[in-house]
This record gives sequence, structure tokens and C-alpha cells, in this order.
Amino acid sequence: MLKKFIEELHLYEKKILLALEKKKGKATPEQISKIQDMDIKAVMSSGDSLESKGIIKIHKDIKEVLSLSGTGKHYALEGLPERRLLEALDKEDSIRISDAADKTGLESKEVNIAIGWLFKKKWATMNKGEIKITPEGKDSLHKESEDEQLLNTLLETQKLLLDPSKIVKEGLNLLKKRKNIIKIKKQHEFNFELTDKGREILDMGIVIKDQATQLTHTDLMTGRWEELEYRPYDIQADYPDIYPGKIHPLQKTIEEIRSIFIKLGFTESAGTILESAFWNFDCLFQPQDHAAREMQDTFYIKIPQMAKLPGEELVSSVARVHEDGGATGSEGWGYQWDEEIARQSVLRTHTTCVSARFLEDNKPPLKMFSVGRVFRRETITYKHLPEFHQVEGIIAAEDIDFENLLGILKEFYHKLGFDVRFRPAYFPYTYLSTECEIYLPEKESWIELGGSGMFRPEVLEPLGVETPVAAFGLGIERLAMIRLGITDIRMLYKSDLGWLRNLPVTKL
Repeated sequence: MLKKFIEELHLYEKKILLALEKKKGKATPEQISKIQDMDIKAVMSSGDSLESKGIIKIHKDIKEVLSLSGTGKHYALEGLPERRLLEALDKEDSIRISDAADKTGLESKEVNIAIGWLFKKKWATMNKGEIKITPEGKDSLHKESEDEQLLNTLLETQKLLLDPSKIVKEGLNLLKKRKNIIKIKKQHEFNFELTDKGREILDMGIVIKDQATQLTHTDLMTGRWEELEYRPYDIQADYPDIYPGKIHPLQKTIEEIRSIFIKLGFTESAGTILESAFWNFDCLFQPQDHAAREMQDTFYIKIPQMAKLPGEELVSSVARVHEDGGATGSEGWGYQWDEEIARQSVLRTHTTCVSARFLEDNKPPLKMFSVGRVFRRETITYKHLPEFHQVEGIIAAEDIDFENLLGILKEFYHKLGFDVRFRPAYFPYTYLSTECEIYLPEKESWIELGGSGMFRPEVLEPLGVETPVAAFGLGIERLAMIRLGITDIRMLYKSDLGWLRNLPVTKL
């Protein structure tokens, strides 16, 4: 078994082991690189591989190294600004701040630095703009402070490991309080050491031979392949995790829904995100004072603030239905319909406006569905977003009734793998109306996913539709959450790569 293991080692791995044998089981990557004439990167890469196989142990030591910046070298050679000002004060009783630059040869910005540090080190005091040396300053004239000692040491050695000694520590603390004087870099040191397994391998002996890892056309043509020694492959070796590209789970749900309705014989239609209040509300017999039209529920657009309305005949018919029911037998809403309100631009609050437009342009019999984004002024929470997807559909024909609608919805949810039930509901533009609920076995409960019903005469008469029309509108995000097992709708829009990568790749 160990012999097979040795045969599967890479050439570089064998070289590292032989170098470690020469160094009695311990060596740095630099030493191995020199012994075997290998690139240091190849040594480190092969070393990692050997460690993963338990053949060597890599010891890592991180040390901090001090060095001087350009400014630091200048101060080490010329003296710190406060030292130069201190020496000038020793020659005179006092120096005015305005004369400090001339007396010391310091630049104006260095004078300010020098004065500040003189006070911090208690080498001088100031009175009425004059700087005077202190007894502590006189004592310091002929001895270096800790930061000066460290500067000089770094000038001599170029680099210095961070030493715990008092001089380096106190001097370092002082120099750290200045800008751009010293540089601190982390230095990584590695040491390779043989494990017991590695020593066993060396005891068995390692022979370095040229091994082929691939066959060329020339090898096959000349027969050289018979003379080559091939490097064995370990089929049990670990392999890297692979994350192939995949459809986003929300988009996958949308595509699955689209596929179901197409197979059921529906035609797909698409509308515009920017819609007029006429098509979004008025055409669907939603009164102009309905709560859903308020600013807190609907996004109104400033540019363009007003939208174009369709032909005069349709607009007039919708107005009559709102005011007195028109020819539908309804009493309508009993108010003066306002064309300006109907012309307001909104971000569509549902995709039912697509169904209304489709009915105006197409004659029954027909089956149509649409999938698209809708917008409502919702506070973002774990179960609400101001922007989400909806699937909308209509079936129009002479013999269509409420029972047909329920049958189609049952078939749709059945294809998605759910049991469904219906309960009575109210919507402004359908009657009879119902809400669809699906059963969740793990929670032993039912959850509502959308509404449906038969379009009211007040919707159909202005559009010139004389056949019954069954309609439905279903939320997609909630359905996707159920299928994915998540409880926060925001997960569908987060770029959580960990979650997305771990989702299984499945067919539509």
C-alpha cells in the first residue's frame, strides 16, 4: 500500500522529501529550493500537498519586522525635529516661536512638530511666545531618548524584528504616535518537518524517474509510449468543489409555471410595467376612491405624470359603468367619473391590466397567461416586498363557467405537487370570487396563494366581450419560498452565494 502511495507522489513532492532527508527531517522552503534548484512557489505548493497527505508538517511563524520610511531615515541621520530645537535652545536663553525656523534650519511644519514633542517630553516650556529649556531638557542634551535609540538601531540594521526589550517597546510606542516614520510588516516564516509517515516513506526509498503524465501523437506514432513510465493516478484523491452555473431558484419557479400553462394550451402575453390608472384600476371596475389607489398603496410616477387613454368609445363606456352601471344592469358606483384620475401614470399593482388589454385586442375563445413584476408600497419585511412577481390568466369562451376555473387551477397546482382548496373571497372585478389555498403537510396547515373568479359584467361590457371570462392571479414569491423551504422572502433577492451554490441542480 505504501509503495503504491510513493508511486503516486509528484516529482516535486519526491524532491522535497529527499531534501528533508538531507536536512535530517527539518528544513525551510528556502533551503529546499536551494538544494533541489526548485522555484520557491513550487516548493510551497508541493509542501501543502504533502501536508494534506500527512507526510510532512508545516510550521508557520508570523513575525513583525520594523523598518524606517524615507522620513524616518532622514530623522535618523539629521536628528528628530525636537532634538534640533533642543540643541538650539542650549545655545540661547530662549527662542521666540517666530525665530525657531531660522535658528534650527527646520521647515515651518517641522517647527510645529518640534514644539509639540518638546512639550510632550517635558524638554521645554513656553511663555508669551518664547520657548525655554527645562531641567529635563538639559539632562537630555547628552543622552538619546528611547525613540532616538530605536531610530539609530534601525538605521544600522535596516530591519529589526519586533523585540520585547524595553528600549524597542517604549521607543516604538513613541514613534507610532508620529506619521510616516516607521513601517511594520508581517513576515511569514515556514518550516517543513517530516512526520512518522514521511520517515516511513524515506525508509522504503524514493527513486526519481521521468514520468509521463500524458500521451502525445508522436509517442503513439513512434511506439515510444511502450518505453515510458507513467505516473499512477489516485482515483480516491480529493477533488475541488465545483459550482456550475444554474438558473436562479426564483427564475426556475417562473419558468416552471410558464411551462405548465403553455402545456395547458395557454398563450403568453406581456404588458408594460408603467401603466395608466385607467387600465390598472378603472377598466377593472375599481372605484376612483378605492383605498388601493391611495399614495400609501400605489407608486405614482412624476415623469410622465399622465398617460394616454385608449379610444373615446372605450373610455366613455368605462365612465358610464362607473357612474350608473351602463348597459350591465348594475347601479355602478354612483359618482362623477374623472378622466384626469384615469390618466395618472402608475407602476402596475397587478398583472390583471394585461388581461384587460388582451381582451380588448383579441376575440374569444381564448386562453391567455402572463408573468411579470408588480409594485405596491409595502414596508420591506420577512414576508413583504414592494416589488414581486405575479402570474395572471384568463379563459374566455361560451361554455366557460366557475367550475371550469376551479378545475384548471386544481390541475395547475397538482402539476406543482400541491393539494388545493378554495374559499369564498371578494375582489372588485370578479364575481363569483375565490382564494386558492394549498396544503403544507409539514405544518399541517393551509396557506393562501392567490385569487380568482369570473370577470364581472362591468369589466366585460365596455371591452365588448359577450362570453364569460374566468380570471386568476397568483403570487410567485410565496410559492417559491414554500418549495425552497425558506421563511424570509428577502432571501430570494439576496446575493447569498453559499445558499445559491448549495441548492440542487434540477430539471425544469
